Amino acid sequence: MYEFAVTPAVTQLRRPGVIITEVTPGSLGEELELHPADRIVRVNGRSVRDYLDFRFQTSGETELTFQVKKPGGETVEIEFDRDEGEDLGLMFEQIVPRQCANECLFCFCKGNPEDARPSLFIRDEDIRLSFLYGNYTTLSSITEDEMSRVIEQRLSPQYVSVHATDLKTRAYLLGVDEKRADISEKMGRLLEAGIEIHAQVVLCPEINDGAILEKTLRDMAAHFPRVVSVAIVPVALTRYNTDDRLKRVTPEFCRRTIRQVEKLQKEFRRSLGTTFAFLGDEIYLKAGAEIPSRRHYGNYPQIEDGVGMVRSFVNSFESLLAELSTKESARTEAVNIAKNFFTNARTRPEARVPVSSLQNYATAGAAVGGRELDGTILTGEMFAPVLRGEIDKLNGLRGTRLRVVSVPNTYFGGDVAVAGLLSGRDFINVINEVEGEFVLIPPQAIKSDEPVLIDGMSFEELERRFPVPIVLDDLFSFLRGRLLS
Repeated sequence: MYEFAVTPAVTQLRRPGVIITEVTPGSLGEELELHPADRIVRVNGRSVRDYLDFRFQTSGETELTFQVKKPGGETVEIEFDRDEGEDLGLMFEQIVPRQCANECLFCFCKGNPEDARPSLFIRDEDIRLSFLYGNYTTLSSITEDEMSRVIEQRLSPQYVSVHATDLKTRAYLLGVDEKRADISEKMGRLLEAGIEIHAQVVLCPEINDGAILEKTLRDMAAHFPRVVSVAIVPVALTRYNTDDRLKRVTPEFCRRTIRQVEKLQKEFRRSLGTTFAFLGDEIYLKAGAEIPSRRHYGNYPQIEDGVGMVRSFVNSFESLLAELSTKESARTEAVNIAKNFFTNARTRPEARVPVSSLQNYATAGAAVGGRELDGTILTGEMFAPVLRGEIDKLNGLRGTRLRVVSVPNTYFGGDVAVAGLLSGRDFINVINEVEGEFVLIPPQAIKSDEPVLIDGMSFEELERRFPVPIVLDDLFSFLRGRLLS
């Protein structure tokens, strides 16, 4: 149970070892008299830099020696044996992200309001977080030590922001010189070592689109299957982006990009057996184009980058509707049977059934029907039309009274229209549009490790401002809990 969370830190002195934050009662760690605040400095004589080092150096080992620095300054060595696979019962401190040294033209940090949380200005370039969470790195400032670590510890897959294989274009986008922008040797080493790579292109109109985009995709496809996929996502500009070298992504640009990439996708499917190059959902939505089928996305290799999320959601919602439709048919049948029993009991005394049977049928019908839902669902402007279409189907099927309200992002403005970047003040701006007995807001709008929104407003304050209770739950969990239980 080696667990930890990731939180950006502006400054933190690097100290050797990794700090224990929790020891599970009754675990081997407790037997070894390890305690929170103890720092494990070495494992079997090898230095420990963080949780990943610890996991790598203890994996598969049954004879272990820990060098532990106690809070008071004392250093002790603990030698012990453990059964193969036996859990130590230790939880560790948060990883501190390594900072990026680029000056990317389109960096989202440059589009933050001045009063944004400090953590939003942290630009990470960390091969550990790439492995653990799919965070992208450019590899441009990754050191030899970090490269060796990826290979030795098999930190695969890695997610790499390539943006362009044309070197001049890549250097221009990253704000660095061409020598540093050139990662061909690093990419080659990783691929040769069997490290899988998922690549990303942040598409900037008139910079890395058109012929440069085609070159990038073909260059990456030449390394398939070691380069597993490429995600092409549009640059998102807020109202604070003032660099006139950046152009906004328009619907026509999106339609043109779809036409260009679709030709390459067909070619890749013939030659590679996979779509390989995937366009971000936002491109289809802005273009007013149909979202590709489930088959197009395969195993959704880059869904966390907004590639295939809409298709996955729609398919899941349609499955839920099918399940509810089956339940609704059962409810109708149960109610009809109960009605027939009551009719027979009145007109044919000899056909009377026990009262308990009538109650059972009536109860079954009511239970399958579920409680009526009357409330409002808030979401970002981009996803609102998709969600509204599915919710309308649900309302028609079950008689629920759910409304979808599109929430404009006034905090960032510009092209930002996703639910996860909505602020407390954005939600408050649409209070007058809320109807029903509750309001559901997307849980991704709340910081993962703290009940606070992106503009620093606490969830508690947001609750006080709303006239009805706020439901902070995954939509599918909420609907299943209310309609299928």
